[in-house]
Amino acid sequence: MQSITILGATGSIGVSTLDVLARHADKYTVYALTAHSKVEQLAAQCVQFRPQRAVVGTADAAQRLAALLREHDVRCDVSYGEQALCEVAAAADTVMAAIVGAAGLAPALAAARAGKKILLANKEALVMSGQLFMDAVQQHGATLLPIDSEHNAIFQSLPQSYARSPHGAGVAKILLTASGGPFLTRAVATLDEVTPEEACKHPNWVMGRKISVDSATMMNKGLEVIEAHWLFGAPASQIEVVIHPQSVIHSMVSYVDGSVLAQLGNPDMRTPIAHALAFPERIASGVAQLDLTTIGTLQFEKPDLARFPCLALAFEALEAGGTAPALLNAANEIAVEAFLDHRIGFRDIDRVIARVMHENAHGAASSIAAVMAQDGIARGAARAIVAAIAR
Repeated sequence: MQSITILGATGSIGVSTLDVLARHADKYTVYALTAHSKVEQLAAQCVQFRPQRAVVGTADAAQRLAALLREHDVRCDVSYGEQALCEVAAAADTVMAAIVGAAGLAPALAAARAGKKILLANKEALVMSGQLFMDAVQQHGATLLPIDSEHNAIFQSLPQSYARSPHGAGVAKILLTASGGPFLTRAVATLDEVTPEEACKHPNWVMGRKISVDSATMMNKGLEVIEAHWLFGAPASQIEVVIHPQSVIHSMVSYVDGSVLAQLGNPDMRTPIAHALAFPERIASGVAQLDLTTIGTLQFEKPDLARFPCLALAFEALEAGGTAPALLNAANEIAVEAFLDHRIGFRDIDRVIARVMHENAHGAASSIAAVMAQDGIARGAARAIVAAIAR
């Protein structure tokens, strides 16, 4: 019986993970569930799955959760804050790291340092800390499995020997597919008029608001490019983004002999979650089998960087290295938050990020402290720019 901690249980990845776990109660037990502020939803999950521990963001949220659990006679240790997140991340056999943004870095690192099996859905952990995170995984004997559908597809398309010798596996290029989001065909001149509600309507995936906006700007794909660099040891020149609106091919690996291997499936995050949970075995995910005859056509095109400048900024940050990706990520989080709050326009997102990146020097990512210091600088700079341009 494998014990599981789900960091970010009330988000879309957390909910999908619990759906898969419910189908295999004979194989998995939930040790801990965490959420920041969705107390009622977390309480309902605790009633159903009976974890030993639950963690929320604040003392007030912890009091409300404890009261709700008492009403349902659920015995569960309730705590709050970053330290508690790190504790539950280090205690279970397997950790689903699905907290969105920089807040997910510390508990994901705690899981790595405890030598756990980490199912990584929080791409920001690798974007921000890169080599530091990968070093922690290696030094402490942790197992790192990607949950993003694209990186999971790449993982499945690589030979097993790749992890031992990535430079001798004959890989020519990693091809990250992208749906193009809701504005793939919208006139670029009208993107300044995009509303948060429009940006959050992804054509293929059901996701949280922040990641939905990231998909609309293609910053999500840019962060995935940086993540792919660290996961698979590939330089920026070996990673290519391909627009694929149907989201059926989740990513591909091109080999030096001309072969291209791809992983296909219906656009449902339960597939990569089930794959990583059971790896190297396979378990049922609840996802319908793919029927290519009903899809008919698969389309591909190159991304238009005039339409998606955030993608270009991510490649720029990867090439610059050091703490540049931390600047990129922090500025994006602040800009997206401001957009969702109707304080800035959709195209202001990439303008804020570009200014933060170009107006603030970056250094070596020599320690987590250095990375977090750069994160703080970038957030302050982004907030100042947002304040100056706010509507």
